[in-house]
Amino acid sequence: MPSRALGGDAPSEREGVATHCAYCGLQCAMTLTGTSAADLTVSPRRFPTNRGGLCQKGWTSAELLRTPGRLTTPLVRREGELVPASWDDALDIVADGIVRTQTAYGHDSVAVFGGGGLTNEKAYQLGKFARVALRTSQIDYNGRWCMSSAAAAGIRCFGLDRGLPFPVTDIGSAHAVLLLGANPAETMPPFLTHLVRAADAGGLMVADPRLTPTASKAIDGGGLHLQLRPGTDAALALGMVHLAVTEGYADRRFIHERTSGFDDLWPIAAQWLPERVERVTGVAVTTMRAAVAALARARDTERGAYILSARGTEQHASGTDTVTAFIALALALGLPGNPGTGFGTITGQGNGQGGREHGQKADQLPGYRKIDDPAARAHVAAVWGVDPDDLPGPGRSAFELLSALGTDGGARVLMVHGSNPVVSAPDARAVSERLAALDLLVVSDFVLSETAAIADVVLPVLQWAEEEGTLTNLEGRVLRRRRALTAPEGCRSELDVWSDLAARIGCSTDFPTDPRVVFDELRRASAGGPADYSAVTWDRLDAGESLHWPCSTERPQGTPRLFLDRFATPDGLARFVPVDHVGPAEADDTAYPLVATTGRVLQHYQSGAQTRLVAELTAAAGEMFVQVHPDTAESVGLADGDLADVVSRRGRTRAAVRVDEDMRPDVVFLPFHWGGDARANSLTHAALDPTSRMPEFKACAVRLEAVA
Repeated sequence: MPSRALGGDAPSEREGVATHCAYCGLQCAMTLTGTSAADLTVSPRRFPTNRGGLCQKGWTSAELLRTPGRLTTPLVRREGELVPASWDDALDIVADGIVRTQTAYGHDSVAVFGGGGLTNEKAYQLGKFARVALRTSQIDYNGRWCMSSAAAAGIRCFGLDRGLPFPVTDIGSAHAVLLLGANPAETMPPFLTHLVRAADAGGLMVADPRLTPTASKAIDGGGLHLQLRPGTDAALALGMVHLAVTEGYADRRFIHERTSGFDDLWPIAAQWLPERVERVTGVAVTTMRAAVAALARARDTERGAYILSARGTEQHASGTDTVTAFIALALALGLPGNPGTGFGTITGQGNGQGGREHGQKADQLPGYRKIDDPAARAHVAAVWGVDPDDLPGPGRSAFELLSALGTDGGARVLMVHGSNPVVSAPDARAVSERLAALDLLVVSDFVLSETAAIADVVLPVLQWAEEEGTLTNLEGRVLRRRRALTAPEGCRSELDVWSDLAARIGCSTDFPTDPRVVFDELRRASAGGPADYSAVTWDRLDAGESLHWPCSTERPQGTPRLFLDRFATPDGLARFVPVDHVGPAEADDTAYPLVATTGRVLQHYQSGAQTRLVAELTAAAGEMFVQVHPDTAESVGLADGDLADVVSRRGRTRAAVRVDEDMRPDVVFLPFHWGGDARANSLTHAALDPTSRMPEFKACAVRLEAVA
């Protein structure tokens, strides 16, 4: 194995640096070799998650390090234009804006918006900076739009949220896997290596409104595609619970010994007769019956059955209840908490798991503690050296924070780190208007994203291969990110930025700039919390240990598999929670007769701010498109390749028509990686889940219009 750089100078060409990919939550292992960005090369490294594979984004990840669009000097807006400035001038503008605004309007007049790609150290320090230096409650992050519904459902039913409560390699032995709104063939292709056995056994099943490449793989292997109408996932789940019970597949012993609340859920599920579910979802009774039977058969014969959720099921105004309903299906079948079976969620962003554990969310403190818990406040305040009473309480969730900007009671200054809400936020046109109403918008980034382009101050920060740190992948496995390159002159780490700003605004609390020191503080702050990192050290990670949290003095080897003995609830039992299907927040009608759903393509990542700068990826992905059934296209005079406007009650998006006979006639699909007139989130609905505050990205009413 190549040697590993532990810090200090960038390694020489012959050494190579063992690190992990910049993109998704699978965090594929790779080795970086070279002496500069110009000659840096990427090669895959064998690791349990990716088994030596990389996707196209991973293979081309070094190209971003040498993009001509790289920011290397601060920019400030003067007379309407962004112009270069010194670091001192830029930070003086930011500090003066913070002090002046908070003096006039209070602490909550300054807000922070973080990102799921920040390292654990930066996610932790950003939460500390907001609550101690700024003393604001107004902090949230784009991970609220990724995993929050699954997280809320996991806490509700299991007492704990960790995307996969088992190693991803466990899935490789499964003979049946039900994927809910997941398309890993495009979003994280190396994940498919863990689905080979299920696919070969005819047990790969995909619930998705589209025939995605993942769904095609399932069908090719003799598996199933449950092609449901967007927003009807909960009805499908309850119908499958109904079938599991009435057809004798329920694990009665497991339900009796390891769960509670079944008698509260069953009266609801009992009403979801299979024929009713078929009318609501469009999924045939025979398909549902076959899916439940396949899971039960794999459970009984090979102890290899898993149900995995992802954004297609979760990004709804009822996403928490929907995931809760599918957890009920898993519990009815006796899957969670048993070796070889289980329920989990596929985390999307690179540090989506760690990013939500250590303080970026409006309601959380490090270690996945609740900010309104007096004991949690006391513990973290002691680590930070502040009075618990000085810590703010819960703030607004991501969309609520953004939609209040510039209004009475909303923030007037916003600092954005690792996010591009101009493209990624729901009802993005309205969000852009709120950003424009700010007194001061500060963006830290390494490229000029759409959000950075409208900022008042842009601070150039480090890229992934230029920094040290840790991340936590979709299995709760803590990983080391290692520096392979020296950053261009003029770029700084966010840790340096926050330390400098804290001093400039008069905060006496120490904000370390060495990521290793920050991680040691994070360990202390997380100790005793649900996400306990206290026994994880850089030395152990650098020695090659694979550590899953919780990892404490009581569990020094970490916890790859949760819930084998008990669930994380007070009584140790998993909970059936009574939920019902409610459907999308916005109904289609004669003016907007179609349902639009959004998602990703293979070559692009999130808002596309990074991947759209890589020529190979942009060439392969092509232009923005809308995927449409041929009958639907013909009904409005459109043909394959035509330009169309997709119009919702909030805005319009221009896209090239891709006719696809496998689409449902009542559904259109748009990828969300483009900005400007091609921005898919100009259409989407900002109705929020009452528990998770997740917006409804996956269902909104639209119509198609031909472009002259």
